[in-house]
Amino acid sequence: MNKLQKALKTNAIFSSISGLTMILLHQPIATLFGTSNNTIFWIVGLVLNYFAITIWYEIIKQRKLAVIWIIIQDYTWVVGSLILIIFNPYKITLIGNLIIGIIALIVLSMAINQMIGLKKTTVNIT
Repeated sequence: MNKLQKALKTNAIFSSISGLTMILLHQPIATLFGTSNNTIFWIVGLVLNYFAITIWYEIIKQRKLAVIWIIIQDYTWVVGSLILIIFNPYKITLIGNLIIGIIALIVLSMAINQMIGLKKTTVNIT
């Protein structure tokens, strides 16, 4: 398994675990975030699991454009997280913002490792 595959595998596992956690524990997570609306948490959980499936596929295929798209999505997650923390439009609790920040740092780390792995790996252009 090359560096890119290892970086993608880390992302897929983290996304799967995060998604399942959000689906199964959507109500307690909503409480931590200071909201009674728990729908967003299980929706994000479903999207994360779909994202994880696409990553597992690319661990095998390693198509350059698809891997770049995964990396872009990770960076978008980080930017979105920063916007949520800075502007706090939904009045998220301090613990909720800390969770968002910690996850954003983990996702940023994964994106950087995937970029490094992509540079060191010869992959298909398609």
